Amino acid sequence: MVRKIRDLMRDLEDAGFIKLKRRGKGDHEVWRHPAVPNASVVLDGKPGDDVHPYQETDVKKKIARSREATN
Repeated sequence: MVRKIRDLMRDLEDAGFIKLKRRGKGDHEVWRHPAVPNASVVLDGKPGDDVHPYQETDVKKKIARSREATN
């Protein structure tokens, strides 16, 4: 089964990322980790949309980077 954007959002929340306020039009969401300034993630799509492979890879890399920085 294909993962959904909501699954990535849940992964980011569990890793300590915070969703920033909306900054304009569109359905892009910016997530940032408070302890790691350069570990921001931009998710494009609605929560029910299917995840693209590049989104999955990007989220995994940023979560790993945030865990390294906080340990």
